[in-house]
Amino acid sequence: MKTTIKKDLYRYGGVTSILKGLRKEGFRYTYFLRKASTYKKFSPVGLTYRLILKRLSYKYGFQIPINTKIEEGFYINHYGPLVINEGAIIGKNFTVSQSVTVGQTNRGKRKGCPVIKDNVFVGAGSVIVGNIVIGNNVLIAPNSYVNTDIPDDSIVTGNPITIVQKENATEGYVNFTV
Repeated sequence: MKTTIKKDLYRYGGVTSILKGLRKEGFRYTYFLRKASTYKKFSPVGLTYRLILKRLSYKYGFQIPINTKIEEGFYINHYGPLVINEGAIIGKNFTVSQSVTVGQTNRGKRKGCPVIKDNVFVGAGSVIVGNIVIGNNVLIAPNSYVNTDIPDDSIVTGNPITIVQKENATEGYVNFTV
């Protein structure tokens, strides 16, 4: 867990000091999310981390359940409403902006939650829903509605979406990766 937190911290401009990192809202939330998921629910330490996480959730508007599978390098770009469903699976170096929803579809052929692979950037106001796979090195532009599979090395824009293949699509957007 310690190395995962350090890799999350490094995404915030190469910061290596936990104390400096805790001044950044996104890392502060991520830190307590990781810590709360480490300890048992009713242990004194686990309960403390969960209470702090609950407070931060209300303060920043983040709704990310403790059981959500998020790999190292998680970076919250801005604080504001952010919803990630518990069933979503998120890979390494995931960068997310404000007002983003990563959610579940409850019916139809895409019933379920998304799988998001490594080095993905999601712009403000975007919605990603359904049993879909977002490939590696994908940039999802602001205000996009994604409910279909996205191949590796792509830029996604609009509603309905337009997919443009581009090598190094997240260059300049997914920085300070380990």
